[in-house]
Amino acid sequence: AAICISGTLGLIAWAVPIEAGMAIVLWIGIVITAQAFTATPRAHAPAVVIGLLPGVAAWGALMVKGGVRAAGGPDIQMTFDVHTRLDTAHVVQMCKELEQFKPFFIEDPIRSENQGSYRNLRRQINLPIAAGEQWATKWPFREVIEEDLIDYARIDLCIVGGITEALKITHWAETHYIDIVPHNPLGPVSAAACVALCMASTNVGVQEMPRRPGSYATELFPQQLEWADGYSWCPDAPGLGVEFDIEAAEHAAIDPGGSMPRLRRNDGALTNW
Repeated sequence: AAICISGTLGLIAWAVPIEAGMAIVLWIGIVITAQAFTATPRAHAPAVVIGLLPGVAAWGALMVKGGVRAAGGPDIQMTFDVHTRLDTAHVVQMCKELEQFKPFFIEDPIRSENQGSYRNLRRQINLPIAAGEQWATKWPFREVIEEDLIDYARIDLCIVGGITEALKITHWAETHYIDIVPHNPLGPVSAAACVALCMASTNVGVQEMPRRPGSYATELFPQQLEWADGYSWCPDAPGLGVEFDIEAAEHAAIDPGGSMPRLRRNDGALTNW
């Protein structure tokens, strides 16, 4: 089974292969209780708020991580996503405590605007680092790849420039023995593009898959990725192998709206999303 302790919005399982099984998701400050991975709606995932103060949230993360490792044993691969919500000092302290649980990687441990900050972090922690989902071109990846500041490149194909630019970053990372972990928080088309990139690459760590392909949005995308026994692959069809029903989409059209959540700490202060 693959378990993700995560800072992202929703239930996530990691794997290439993507193994269906229990998943526990931890935002920094919000704990999602154990779910069966197979198609649990995000809106129905029960949550327990433990606070967004850095020290309290980091302590809660350690408690959950320890519980998952104790329950799942040494064969479970766990990831941990801070989602850029902590500063370097708190992350360093937390990572030293996390070493005993041997996570697959720690994701976005610090804010993403200054890639050079990973140089300071790299010197102080002894865990694999994943980063990159917020970088919108190949250029922010340059420094962290060339200086070996990360172990996993979290490429988001939907903002980085599609498959062409993502493949450039992937090959770039390969020369530094850095694996890719494509960021995939969206829908069937994004998932298909990510899996296509993985199948065309040799340096693949895991693939993010928020929901099992073919289990949702089937009226809009009647043909999606193949999935069986915890594995996902591209259909033997032209393009990405995803079919789009334009008539269904026209009937389902809505006015765009909404925004990213605004998170506040216990004292009311805004904190980083």
